[in-house]
Amino acid sequence: MELSLLFWIYLVNSVILINHEIDSAYWQEWKLFNPEDKSDVKGFLIIHFPMLFAILFGLILIDREMIAGYVISLLVAACGIFAFFFHFYYLRKGRKEFNNWISKLILITILPISIFQIILTIKELI
Repeated sequence: MELSLLFWIYLVNSVILINHEIDSAYWQEWKLFNPEDKSDVKGFLIIHFPMLFAILFGLILIDREMIAGYVISLLVAACGIFAFFFHFYYLRKGRKEFNNWISKLILITILPISIFQIILTIKELI
């Protein structure tokens, strides 16, 4: 069985996004939303169970060429684009989170791959 280009781009983007989420835990990303938040990582981890499940399940559905997989693909790619702009917005405001070369490289890589993923997904849908 031959795997589509969308499958591979989705996989690559998912790996990059998951690494970004690992980086987000390191930087305590939840504090970007509320700097006064004294909570620990529990809530952050809990929301990642369904998120990671959806990302991985979407890859299976892409392989099976199911509409739900294409919908998830669009959502995953949109999240990648959002992550890029969200974090660079805060970096430009002078925040220290994600302000190192590997965090920035992850974010910079997410943008073109997510855009490409959207293009490929739309092409598969039409």
